[in-house]
Amino acid sequence: MKCPFCGTPDTRVVDSRLASDSTQVRRRRECVSCETRFTTYEAPLLNMPMVIKNDGSRDTFDEMRLRSGMMRALEKRPVSAEQIEDAIHHIKRQLVGLDTREVSSREVGAMVMHELQRLDQVAYIRFASVYLSFEDIQAFEEAIQTLASEPTPEEHRRQVPLIDEDS
Repeated sequence: MKCPFCGTPDTRVVDSRLASDSTQVRRRRECVSCETRFTTYEAPLLNMPMVIKNDGSRDTFDEMRLRSGMMRALEKRPVSAEQIEDAIHHIKRQLVGLDTREVSSREVGAMVMHELQRLDQVAYIRFASVYLSFEDIQAFEEAIQTLASEPTPEEHRRQVPLIDEDS
């Protein structure tokens, strides 16, 4: 691997270990020339399905677009970066698990809404207002009424799952 500091193409691995979620390998590397250390992450390359948009066009799945949409909804909300990354990882695993080459943008949006509902109710309403194209205050009220009947994200976190939700 090329050193990001001096550009020398020769580096050596000093330490390898699993990253916190066990889906990546974290490697500490050292440049043989300038002796600077840096960290790299190695993860499997997943074949994500193509996303079919509402107009019928197809686009490659874009994790950065998913992340930016969720971050916009979660802006200034008390949700940690780790929780956001876990939600994104969960959505990606669901998409890979569909075992199909194409998925509608509606399905992806529904997955995002489910994860946001588990994370933060305000973020859920923010995202839903754009995703579901709320036209008036009545649509907001209906969404809020639906949320009011569900357990809060804090109540979800305190519950012990009966089955593994990742399955």
